[in-house]
Order: sequence, then C-alpha cells, then structure tokens
Amino acid sequence: MKEFRPAKKRAEVSAGETVRILRDLQEMSQTQLSGLTGIPQTAISAIENGRANLGVERAKILARALRCHPAVLVFPGWQVPLARAA
Repeated sequence: MKEFRPAKKRAEVSAGETVRILRDLQEMSQTQLSGLTGIPQTAISAIENGRANLGVERAKILARALRCHPAVLVFPGWQVPLARAA
C-alpha cells in the first residue's frame, strides 16, 4: 500500500451542521427525521442552527435514524492520529 496521506482540513463543521449534512444526504426533511426520532421538528431545527446543544442522548437517537455512529455527531471535528488511521 502506498504511503497514507490524510486529506487537508477544509472547513470546521459543528455537530448541528453534521446532522443537517447527513439528513440532506439521505434526502430527509426535518419533519421526517422528527417522525423517526420523536424529537420535535423545532428542536431539530434549533440543533442544526446552533441554537440548542445536541447532547449525548439526542445524538444516540439521531444517529440511529441517520444510520451513523453517535460519535460522528458528537465529535464532528475529531482528529484520528496517523498511526491509527486506515
């Protein structure tokens, strides 16, 4: 395998922006996500727009609906040390 070279970091992404990106990629509306999770649409909007904190419990619920690991939502800017990278 050739030498691993990490991608350059291009933008900071918040937890709320990560929720929005994953929701948009799955072509899901806030209302649909609300129906899957039981989290009010207004709360999802507040999370996505940075007016409310995501929190670990909400992250678990949203991650299940968005089919990702909760850590993707809770730690969007996490850097993996090169020694542990693929």
